[in-house]
Amino acid sequence: MINKKNITGIILAGGKSSRMGSDKAQLLFKGKTFLNHVIDALKPLVDEVLIVSNNKEHGNFNFKRVPDTLSGAGPLAGLHAGLNHSNTDINFVLSCDVPLIQTSLLELILSNNEEYKDVIQIESEGKTHHLIALYKKSVAPHFLSVLNEGERRLSKAIKGLNVKTISIPKTEQYAVKNINSREDLKNIEHEN
Repeated sequence: MINKKNITGIILAGGKSSRMGSDKAQLLFKGKTFLNHVIDALKPLVDEVLIVSNNKEHGNFNFKRVPDTLSGAGPLAGLHAGLNHSNTDINFVLSCDVPLIQTSLLELILSNNEEYKDVIQIESEGKTHHLIALYKKSVAPHFLSVLNEGERRLSKAIKGLNVKTISIPKTEQYAVKNINSREDLKNIEHEN
């Protein structure tokens, strides 16, 4: 197992949350913010947590907050900013809108790490999750180059990288649910 001192947790919390209508990172679920749920899942596995956000309020979580590389350029710019500020080769990257994420699922991803893979991502129910994944710091220049070419889609940006995709067990699929709307939030509140 990799020493957690050699892993950084990067949480992307800079989205516009247009479908939700308010800052997703600070929404409450079971008495804790979405951001706190993600932090709690990450903390047992990482030495440092970086929050990528242009929102100064996200600095109140007592973790280092870093701004996006390019404002308004989406998750790809946030991912680049996080990797650029990381001090470790291996980085867990998570979006803030997965409050059901569990440490056990992150451990599964980590156990699939391979030295020569740039990205270890998961697939659930036929959908690839680029923002519940391990990224090597060494891919930061590639992402900057892609951003400078005008590309904003993470799915296109990781093409050409050495990617490993793992299918997660059905029992873990609930944990990767993105909460993007008030309806999504109501659904998980009733189910959990």
